[in-house]
Amino acid sequence: MRTPVSKPAVNHTATHVDDSTLREALGYHMKRSFNHVQADLTRVLKPFELRMLTYTALVLITDNPGLRQSQLAAAMDIERPNLVVIIDELERRDLILRERVPTDRRAYALQPTLAGRQLYEHALKAVRAHEAQLTQGIDEQTRATVIAVLRGIEKRLAGGEAP
Repeated sequence: MRTPVSKPAVNHTATHVDDSTLREALGYHMKRSFNHVQADLTRVLKPFELRMLTYTALVLITDNPGLRQSQLAAAMDIERPNLVVIIDELERRDLILRERVPTDRRAYALQPTLAGRQLYEHALKAVRAHEAQLTQGIDEQTRATVIAVLRGIEKRLAGGEAP
């Protein structure tokens, strides 16, 4: 006969959630911080009718005219079918042009339109202000260290190395 495992006492009147175990993990802090950053960035981009993904795509296309869709998908680290929806939205809004590559009829080169470049300038200014607010009180050396640590994590994980 099996001895029943005793269950810990359940407090049905808890008023505080103890997440101290989770707060030992860097990833938990990153996720919680990102949730706030994403919510604020969503607010910043709303007047431009952009989302994080459409903004990212517009910036990459504007900064890299002639970028192929496959290159954009790799740069954004998203699946190509998901990218098509983003590209279609930007094209429908006349922010980008999708042109066939003469040497590869299966590939498309992406170009910003004048309206796309203008929206890029306005949105970029707002996002830079958002970033300044986000990092207010953080000195440049600390900011550079945080970026270096995050890049290191990204590089290790993207390369398939264990952290």
